[in-house]
Amino acid sequence: MPTQAIQLEADSKARRGFLLALGAYLLWGLLPFYMKAVAHLPLAEVIAHRIVWSVPIAAAVLIWAGRTADFKAALRSPRIISMAALTAALISVNWGIYVWAIAVDRTIETALGYYINPLVSVVVGALLLGERLDRLQIAAVLLAAIAVAVLTIDAGKLPWVSLVLAFSFAAYAFFRKTLPIGPSQGFLLEVLLLSVPALGYIILLIVTGQDHFVSSSLNDTALLIGCGPVTAIPLLLFAFGAKLLRLSTIGIMQYIAPTIVFLIAVLIFGEPFGSTQAIAFGLIWTALAIYSWSMFSSARKAGATPRAPAA
Repeated sequence: MPTQAIQLEADSKARRGFLLALGAYLLWGLLPFYMKAVAHLPLAEVIAHRIVWSVPIAAAVLIWAGRTADFKAALRSPRIISMAALTAALISVNWGIYVWAIAVDRTIETALGYYINPLVSVVVGALLLGERLDRLQIAAVLLAAIAVAVLTIDAGKLPWVSLVLAFSFAAYAFFRKTLPIGPSQGFLLEVLLLSVPALGYIILLIVTGQDHFVSSSLNDTALLIGCGPVTAIPLLLFAFGAKLLRLSTIGIMQYIAPTIVFLIAVLIFGEPFGSTQAIAFGLIWTALAIYSWSMFSSARKAGATPRAPAA
């Protein structure tokens, strides 16, 4: 194949990957609006429906992609099942805290959590994988720690919502990388495992008349069903888009969602944002700028153009 044709194909894949990943990050950024719409519903019921209604979407995508053989093989492996159970538990904790935080007007803390997440992942890599941190990365982590300390001193307690979101997602990403199946297969396996207790809980609520799916309004029923698509679609868009993009591109794009969430929290939800929060976020943004510069510098020195992992 001529060099020009190869370059055109690479550019086409990169554009497609960028649009897929951008769609995922925009949907994640706008997710607080949907979570506010279901805030009047019990948290456990929302999470249960978020899991159950993700299953048919994930299954449909897997069938469309023709990857059912890989999934069937994974179902026959106790090791993969146990590993997927762990990642499923971690992501369910992350989902639960996120939905709860938005319902109780702590959306800014969720944005902070996902800003901190890349820096937490760097620390996890250093502690558990023995990865060496350069000076810029160490400086970025220290600035993030100072930001957390500022918020802790001001409030008299740790910003636990932000920390739980950051560490639970970092742990999920770490263990998800060890799962030897593709992104779409892994997501289906996770929600399928979670759907067993989730479906049992939904049935219990319906039988006892405590549900908001059958016994409530048509609007509540539609909102609960919609929890599936708003969960599955951005995850799957990202999974397919990340495979076509450089790691450095994903590294910058990952700040799109928390930035949108932050703006929504302050400008639309009207959550308080005082001088202490401004100082903390300023430190975090500075840390992320340093981290991003370090990442680009390392890639340029190595002359590499790594592709992003399908997380």
